[in-house]
Amino acid sequence: MTGHARKQPFCPRVPRNARTTGPSAGRRVKPAYHGPVTNPFSLLAERWHPSPQHVRRAAMAAVVMSVVIVVTGGAVRLTDSGLGCTTWPTCTDGSVTPTPAMGIHGVIEFTNRMLTYVLSAAVGWFILAARCSKPWRHSLTRLGWAQFWLVMSNAVIGGITVLTHLNPYVVGLHMVAALGLVWTAVLGWERSKEGDGEPRLLVAPAIHRFAQVLVASIGALALVGTLVTGAGHHPGSAGTPRITMDYDRLTQAHADLVFLSVGLTLAAVLVFAAVKAPAAARARVYELFGLLLLQGVLGFVQYFTDAPEIMVGLHMLGAAVIWGAALRVPLALRSRSGIPAQATAPDAELVA
Repeated sequence: MTGHARKQPFCPRVPRNARTTGPSAGRRVKPAYHGPVTNPFSLLAERWHPSPQHVRRAAMAAVVMSVVIVVTGGAVRLTDSGLGCTTWPTCTDGSVTPTPAMGIHGVIEFTNRMLTYVLSAAVGWFILAARCSKPWRHSLTRLGWAQFWLVMSNAVIGGITVLTHLNPYVVGLHMVAALGLVWTAVLGWERSKEGDGEPRLLVAPAIHRFAQVLVASIGALALVGTLVTGAGHHPGSAGTPRITMDYDRLTQAHADLVFLSVGLTLAAVLVFAAVKAPAAARARVYELFGLLLLQGVLGFVQYFTDAPEIMVGLHMLGAAVIWGAALRVPLALRSRSGIPAQATAPDAELVA
């Protein structure tokens, strides 16, 4: 039996470099890449595996520097060095650094600017430690980047305060942004000691809401305190304007919020003991109560001694510390599963 082979249709071969029609004519199309994304962070994460303790230390460094920058910013204001550098981002129109003619005020203002780099380094350490830890904790990395962008935005706000010749409302916003940085830094530090599971309340929801109300009262206290400072005796440089609100009424409102916050904290001490709240929560609310009492004494001495610089500086330090202490209270009323294990290896391991 004979047959004929079936003819195949003719399909001419097109050379690889042949020109095509359309917008992509003459171009080679790169194949889609579906592999892992490589960047400096991922390359470092392949070689450096910091322990959970290392991550917590980095988070704590960010907390410390976020408080330090509040204090040094207050020192600039209290020494009348707010315009020690007359412009921004340089110090003068012709110099990045202060000149001898600017005296000590230029040195103080420029030093505070340079501490922003130290703060950025602390935040960067936390970001890298969180990114390179095994497993990668995405939530901590996000908190680290939130801190970074708060630092950058507050640096810009600080520059605007100089360019607007210490407008008191911009200066107040500068302080509020600094307290926002303290918030995210404390949250990053607390989260570094927990796992990434869903939060589980350790007390009744009403108790947790009460702790949040306590935090809100402390936040209001800090905001009104910022207004009091803006209307008070230390504008940051001679001749700069003040907030156009009655100083005595602002201080009275501030004192009322002090009494409210102390009362709520004392109530929290009693409630936490009654419901047998976790020991960490009870310890933190005791710490907050003691700090508030000390801050109240400082505030009254400051008011009746016409706000001397050293008392105002201590009061600003206390405000930042109390804000951080208040934020920690509701965080102790819940837990997250998957707490990072205590590392038995060295704090940081470089992989060959």
